[in-house]
Amino acid sequence: FIVLEGPDGSGTGRVQITVLDDIKVVAGVETRVVEEREWLDDELTEVSRNYFVQASDGSVCYYGEEVDDYRDGELVGHSGAWLAGENGALPGMLMPGNPVVGTSHAQEVAPGIAEDAAVIVEIGVPFTTPAGSFDDTLVAQDVDPLGGGIDPKRYARGVGLIVDEQLVVTSFTD
Repeated sequence: FIVLEGPDGSGTGRVQITVLDDIKVVAGVETRVVEEREWLDDELTEVSRNYFVQASDGSVCYYGEEVDDYRDGELVGHSGAWLAGENGALPGMLMPGNPVVGTSHAQEVAPGIAEDAAVIVEIGVPFTTPAGSFDDTLVAQDVDPLGGGIDPKRYARGVGLIVDEQLVVTSFTD
């Protein structure tokens, strides 16, 4: 699993990302389930189950997510949930197998629900976090046309996401 922590808007955020042993068939494709749990000031705010596949060229394809939103410990909704093959949604790409600076790719292709895209802005830059130093990182600017946000994210080869906006990886296991 990977844990990212840091300031998040009006409080302290924490995200735990865990690759589960679970498989879910989405749009006829076997996907790996990756669970994300998010807290703000130690209060659980979201649990999502994300569905990924690694293509033969190394690209990591994104087939959707099921989302549970929480407030004061109670389930309050499922905002942003989508699955490829339903309601016009198509698979996106979280990370190309051979990224190139300046290229962009659609991450989420769920019209009106989730339409995020990313632009690769740096590759191969060293970066240090509380969890350690990484020699070969990739920086992407995630663009959310529905919410209007642009969020910087940094990935490390062999680890995954190490910076998400102001959250930084504080621990991970291989």
